[in-house]
Amino acid sequence: MVRRSFARSLILVAAGGFVGTLAVLQMAGAPPAAFADLPARTAAVDPLSAHFGLCSTGGGRDCVVDGDTFWFAGEKYRIADIDTPETHPSRCAEEARLGAAATRRLWDWLNAGAFRLETVERDSDRYGRKLRVVTRGGESAGSVLVAEGLARRWEGHRRPWC
Repeated sequence: MVRRSFARSLILVAAGGFVGTLAVLQMAGAPPAAFADLPARTAAVDPLSAHFGLCSTGGGRDCVVDGDTFWFAGEKYRIADIDTPETHPSRCAEEARLGAAATRRLWDWLNAGAFRLETVERDSDRYGRKLRVVTRGGESAGSVLVAEGLARRWEGHRRPWC
């Protein structure tokens, strides 16, 4: 009898604690303003992401063409702040090596987390690719590739890599 009475008491205490917690949460309403939009603010910083594969020249969805060109959500993008070695076709062995490394590095960078596509003066280039600066946490992918010797800052025209 004592065991049964003790078990009932535990159940009542647990149920009361649960109901009490629900009541407190209901009375508290929304979280403090400083925290209310935290997920929204975090997503607004770098709202885009995908799992990127590798592709060459054909159309695609979420794949890297080369070190400065990729497909995302069915649109083709050219990274506006850099120039990378050509891979389709490369003009010498060194350009091919650097181009492959730049492609792989962009692939790694895009797959590392959420990013943002920032507009520039022109919306697209003569090939119809959307021109964007790609950033994560305020740092551009182009700056990363330049720092690693896999790209040059865009100077308004291409220069040879051989």
